Amino acid sequence: MTATIAELITVETVTDVAGEVWSAMVGADEVLVPDGGSAPAGTSAWVTVTGPWNGAVVLTCSPSATDDLTRAVLQLRPDEEPEAEDVDDVLRELANILGGNVKSLLPGPSVLGLPETGTPPPARPGSSTVAVSWRGHPIAITVQGATEAPELTTTEVPL
Repeated sequence: MTATIAELITVETVTDVAGEVWSAMVGADEVLVPDGGSAPAGTSAWVTVTGPWNGAVVLTCSPSATDDLTRAVLQLRPDEEPEAEDVDDVLRELANILGGNVKSLLPGPSVLGLPETGTPPPARPGSSTVAVSWRGHPIAITVQGATEAPELTTTEVPL
């Protein structure tokens, strides 16, 4: 049976993974509200996944979200300005955890690359993007890769 990456990692799956990561990393009372829009322009962090499926998990935050997100994760005071390095660290860590959760849902052994910030790899056909709002800030999580995922097979175990 052959499945596309969008069938293996559906929008619903990405939404569930993102909600769990957000609750654990940002705060138990912090929620992502489905937005239905497109990915915002802003700062991106991503991690590559290499294995039977090659692609990337990309977190993109609007410029207004990055400082608030850093304050929430690092538990800074509302009036405290986060350092640029702290913003990058928080975004890379969130992308890394999102990527690790997605990787665990894929067939076969895979390896995560090091998380990066900047301009993400270009999206390819077969991507699953979740557009959400957090505290009114637009955010997107995209699982992007090849149109075809690895072939899923079952093996018989002798009894």
